[in-house]
Amino acid sequence: MATKIRLQRHGRKGKPFFHIVVADSRARRDGRFIEKLGTYNPITNPATVELNVDSAVKWLMTGAEPTNTAKALLSYKGAYMKKHLLGGVAKGAFSQEEAETRFAAWLEAKDAKIQAKKDGLSSEATATKLAALEAEKAVNAARVKAAQEVEAAAQAEETTAEEAEGTTEEVATEE
Repeated sequence: MATKIRLQRHGRKGKPFFHIVVADSRARRDGRFIEKLGTYNPITNPATVELNVDSAVKWLMTGAEPTNTAKALLSYKGAYMKKHLLGGVAKGAFSQEEAETRFAAWLEAKDAKIQAKKDGLSSEATATKLAALEAEKAVNAARVKAAQEVEAAAQAEETTAEEAEGTTEEVATEE
């Protein structure tokens, strides 16, 4: 029986949520499956992936073929890295303990990279909010300045009108 590691869609229209499953290649996309390996939520930023890495590696070692998206998710969570390291152990290149330490170091680096992205997103959101506030302040300042100019022009017009009336009154009194 040919097995595939693939995504099984759940969630409502426009809000996808996926289960990562091992299924017979002849089964329908959302149909029967052999084992659930984890979940994938593409709505969050960054996307949330929860995966049982040991189970995924076991299925990869037994010949399960992942789809393109599933392969990307397995690589993202380190299943392919662990499979690669276990291949090195099988060949005698290094010990199981060395493989575990290398995998742990890789996971730490990956988690640091993800955390940096989350921090960047939060600081970017803060910077965007600050820029929007500054722009709003500038617009409000321009509106206040324009209103003051209009008021000054109206006062100047009133003074000119009063002076003009004053000169016409003077001309009338002289005659």
